[in-house]
Amino acid sequence: MDWRNIPSLAALRAFEASARNSSFSAAARELNVTQAAIAQHVRGLESRLGHSLIRRQGHNMVTTDAGARLAANLSEGFSTIADGIHQLSAEQENRPLVLSLTPSFAESWLMPRLGGFWASNPDIALSLQPSTDLVDMRRDGVDLAIRFGNGSWPGLQVEPLLMSPFVVVASMAYARGATTLAELGTPETLRWFFAFAAKEQQVWGRAIGLDFEHIPFEDMGTLGMAHAAVRAGHGLSIQARALVENDLAEGRMIALHQGESGGLGYHLVTSGDVPSPKLKRLLRWLRGQAADPASDRAADKFS
Repeated sequence: MDWRNIPSLAALRAFEASARNSSFSAAARELNVTQAAIAQHVRGLESRLGHSLIRRQGHNMVTTDAGARLAANLSEGFSTIADGIHQLSAEQENRPLVLSLTPSFAESWLMPRLGGFWASNPDIALSLQPSTDLVDMRRDGVDLAIRFGNGSWPGLQVEPLLMSPFVVVASMAYARGATTLAELGTPETLRWFFAFAAKEQQVWGRAIGLDFEHIPFEDMGTLGMAHAAVRAGHGLSIQARALVENDLAEGRMIALHQGESGGLGYHLVTSGDVPSPKLKRLLRWLRGQAADPASDRAADKFS
C-alpha cells in the first residue's frame, strides 16, 4: 500500500464524523478538537480529492453523492479497525500472565504462597515457566521474570524483591549437636544436596570458600527433592534463608552458617513497558509477600 496516495487519517476521521453526525460541531465534540479544525480538514480533503463532499441544505448539513460513498467506505474501514483492536485487546486481557522464574524460587518460595494469590485474584491466570535460561521478554511473551543475581540486566526494569542472607542447613539428626559447619567436619567429607539447575548454590558456595566444581555433591534434580533429603537427615545444602524459614522455625533444619546476601538476591524483572492492570496486581502481591516475614508462617507448609 502506498500511503502517499491516501489523505491524512485526521482528515478522514474529521470527514467521517461530520458525515455521520451531519454537523461540524458534533464531529468536533466527538473528536475533541475545534469546529474550525474539522471544517479545515474537510475543505482540505475536498481539495485533495477534487470532489464536493458536504453541502449545506437550509440549516442542515448533508453529504453529496460522492461524500456519501466515501463516508460509507470510511465507516466500514474504521469499524474493521476497531473490531481488530477490540479482538486483540480481549485476547490480551484473557490470556494468562507469563511468569519466568528460577526453579528453586518457584518450588520453595512461590508455590507455598500461591493459594493465597489465587483466592484473592481468581480472575488472574498464571503460566509459570521455571527455568534458569535467560529469556527475551518481548519476543517470548514473558510478562514478569524473577531472577537471581545482582540486578544488572541492562535494558530491563529491575526491582529487588528478596535480598535474603543464605544459610548452610542440615537436619538436627545430621548435625549431631554441631552448631557450625566447622564443627561438623571438612566440606569434602560431608554430603551435599543441590538442584544443579539452581545456580544460586554455586554462587553462595564460592562466597564462603566452597568450590563445588571440586567438592562432590548430589544433584537431586529439583530443589524440593534436595530439601527433602536434608530434612530426612542425609546431608547438607546451601539455601536462601527466605526459602527455608519455615524449616528453621519449626526445627526441621538447623543453620550451621549464615552469609550476607552480598548484593545478590531475587529481583522482579519486566520489559519496561507500562504493566497491565493484572500485572500490577501480581507485582503488588509479590512485594507484600516479600515485605512481610510472617507470610512464611501463613504459607502452606512445603514438604
